[in-house]
Formats: sequence, C-alpha cells, structure tokens
Amino acid sequence: MLEKYKYPYLSIDHLKMGLIRSNNTLLTPCDDDTDLTNYLWPIVSEMIKTAIENKQNLIVEGCYIPGDWSSWFEKDYLSEIKVICLVMTNEYIDAHFTDIVKHGSDIEARGDDSCCTVEWIKEANSEYINKFRPDQIIIEKDYESTIDLILNKDLFAE
Repeated sequence: MLEKYKYPYLSIDHLKMGLIRSNNTLLTPCDDDTDLTNYLWPIVSEMIKTAIENKQNLIVEGCYIPGDWSSWFEKDYLSEIKVICLVMTNEYIDAHFTDIVKHGSDIEARGDDSCCTVEWIKEANSEYINKFRPDQIIIEKDYESTIDLILNKDLFAE
C-alpha cells in the first residue's frame, strides 16, 4: 500500500523501539503485548487523529492495535479511517509455513525466529481473527493474489 498510494507509513513497532531505546518507558520488547498496546495505542490514536485533522493520509501498521480501536474515535474520525487486517486460515498456515518463515524478514530483519512455529503463528493469527472480525481479509490459498486483490481494489472509494 505504501508503494501504490505513496502515503506516509507509521510502524507501531518502530515507535515502540524508539520509546524503549530513548528510555521514555520502562517497558521492554519482551513485555506482554497487552502492556505494550496499553502504552502505545493512546499515542498512536492521537497521531491518527492529528493526521485526519490535517487532512493527511497515514498508513499505520503493527500488532499493537486493540480490538476496541474504534471506541477511541468519534464518528467524524471513523468515517476517515479504513482498516485492513490480513489473517490466514489454519489450512493456509499448514500448507505454507515454510514460505511464511522464509519471508519473515522481507520488510524487516527479524533476527532469531526460533520461536516461530506453526502453533505460534496459528495462535497469534487466531487472536487477530477474533479482534478484527469485520475488517479482515482472509488469506486462504495464495498470499500474492490476495495482496494483488487489495492493491487493485479501490480501497478509498466512497
């Protein structure tokens, strides 16, 4: 989406690491996702509001978005927000686990992925399925064609 639309991009993980490395929080990368979400989301949600108020586009990416994200925004803001959550079926994970791991560092160098197992991916994926049910795009058979579908669809049409 960044490449297609040329919109600015915010990685919540980059924000997390900047706050941790600058000693602006006592949290660590190993802290519970709930603690990290509770710390980061109030900041991110206000950044989103600022972008909307300034009529700026912004892609926000990351796992630290709460399931009740929409409750943080009034109606006027919500009408400006488009949400996409990519999730995979368990069958897709089973059939493509090797590919998933192989592409794990395509966007960022992930380092040690020894904790990345089929079970771990299914558990994390299940959390997103439950949190973001109405905003899901399900990857069932082919990742590339699913991404092409997203990029070729006019996501921002009224």
